[in-house]
Amino acid sequence: MIAYILFTVLAILLVYLRNPYFMSDLNYAVTAIRIGVRLSKIKKSFSSILDSFLEKVAKHPQKTFLIFEESSYTYSQADKESNKIARALQTHGRLKEGDTAALFMGNEPHFVWVWLALAKLGCVAALLNYNIRSRSLLHCFSCCDAKVLIVGADLRDAVKEILPALREQGTRVFILSDHSDVEGMESLSDKFEKASDEPLPPQLRANVDLKSPALYIYTSGTTGLPKAAIVNQERVWMATTLLSFAGVHSSDVLYLYLPLYHTAGFLMGLGGAIDKGLTVVLRRKFSVSNFWNDCRKHNVTVIQYIGEIMRYLCNTPKKENDKDHKVRLALGNGIRPDTWADFLERFGNIRICECYGATESNIGFVNYVGKIGAIGREHFLYKMSCPYAFIRYDTEKEEPVRDSKGFCIEVPKGETGLLVGKIGNRNPFSGYAKNKQQTEKKKLKDVFVQGDLYFNTGDLLRVDKEGFVYFQDRIGDTFRWKGENVATTEVADHLLTVDFVEEANVYGVKVPGHEGRIGMAVLKLRENMEFDGKAIHQHVKNYLPSYARPRFIRIQDVMALTGTYKQLKVKLAEEGFNPAIITDPLFFLDDSKGYVPMTQEIFTAITEGTLKL
Repeated sequence: MIAYILFTVLAILLVYLRNPYFMSDLNYAVTAIRIGVRLSKIKKSFSSILDSFLEKVAKHPQKTFLIFEESSYTYSQADKESNKIARALQTHGRLKEGDTAALFMGNEPHFVWVWLALAKLGCVAALLNYNIRSRSLLHCFSCCDAKVLIVGADLRDAVKEILPALREQGTRVFILSDHSDVEGMESLSDKFEKASDEPLPPQLRANVDLKSPALYIYTSGTTGLPKAAIVNQERVWMATTLLSFAGVHSSDVLYLYLPLYHTAGFLMGLGGAIDKGLTVVLRRKFSVSNFWNDCRKHNVTVIQYIGEIMRYLCNTPKKENDKDHKVRLALGNGIRPDTWADFLERFGNIRICECYGATESNIGFVNYVGKIGAIGREHFLYKMSCPYAFIRYDTEKEEPVRDSKGFCIEVPKGETGLLVGKIGNRNPFSGYAKNKQQTEKKKLKDVFVQGDLYFNTGDLLRVDKEGFVYFQDRIGDTFRWKGENVATTEVADHLLTVDFVEEANVYGVKVPGHEGRIGMAVLKLRENMEFDGKAIHQHVKNYLPSYARPRFIRIQDVMALTGTYKQLKVKLAEEGFNPAIITDPLFFLDDSKGYVPMTQEIFTAITEGTLKL
């Protein structure tokens, strides 16, 4: 008996020495198998995330579902509120199964009630970014063929601007208000307050299945205006499973301040919380000064983040009660290694679960071990179910490197490669609504064998010898700032509408101590015209959200081009915004003064972190 025990202990020790992450890997495998079994059952007998919500309503109707400001709502109350809205939209909006309705709202309970209402009618919800305006807003609404636009009361003026175009399309516009004095904009609140809160018959959504579209979530992609990524019911389920891999329990309280139009906030946050039956503390926007007070007040145990958020929290003045909270898990993406270490030291033993993925992607990773700096970890079970590869990529030619036979080349561990995910029945790529060109652009054909098909993530990653995955860079024109993707061509298109601008080249530049890249633009001015910093500042304020406005502008007489006549971005990005290096006229966006000449003093303040961006 003693010999058997010693042998077992020795065997476990040898396994650990060869793989110190064995128990984490085993736990991941067990969780993955459980999720796989559950998804198999869902495929055989379909149920949606709405059905999961209704199960929670039946199981614990009086459990608090949503806390918002000074109000709280139980699962039962949320169910009844959404029933009333569904009946109002069915009667007055004439919505039926298969129709699409667009939501243009900020974070508030009605966002959740409206989405549940649409799901009960078998409708698809298009989640519009509340920061977009004018042409971008109209484009996003139009590309998903929505019949109805539902607007938050505080966004009335933004919709009023495009109302004539919406009326031409025959669109019904409902505002969450008791009355409306704008022709073509109908009030909704007064209508659903009078409606019945009785359950709606499930026959209204009888034809919805696993492959049916559930949502349109907008992504900047690599070029052009935002694209509507098609998120089907199966994809919704896959996104919600992240909370299971992170170890979230039904007793947890989730703090949700990320925008609900985002995949992270809506699918991983709200959807995952519904599936687990959690209580959600919803906030309109992130507030660094109220973050930990909210967590303490509501006994929050799980928080979501993007990299910048963690840095903001670490940059606040230290307090004696920094570790006085119940948060045990932080779930998100984009945290820098130095911020990660600072956060743990500052705020205590919080498990950080870093993940990687994209709204439309068929591949993702989870750092279930908690290795600082890694965005995920390879696991043989995952690679069996979701085949992927890291292939060699030529950043100058902006294309994968192919061998003499025309096939792509996998990079060895330790070398940076482009991540691609194999497209198949188990791992589909649904693409973008009404945008076949951009859908096809994300596909790579004949990658390893003739006829195979892979999704191009557009991201350069590296895997170390232990199997941990690290983010290296993003190819293409998109860069990320303040947790948002910025499409450079869209920003350039807006700049080109300014009367004194002839050409515009937009790209992202790195800033010490900041996540992602901040916007910079090179402009060529029209002949005999001068740069007007105040005018262009007003223009970007009118047409671009704050995170997309170029913070630096560089004036050139001749635009730099590559050998294939493409605008040069890489070299410009490397040169950055240092006035000691750049001899061209250089301007900095001062929010109170507009674009002002860039000085060495401003540059020093930015690099030393004394000037906030």
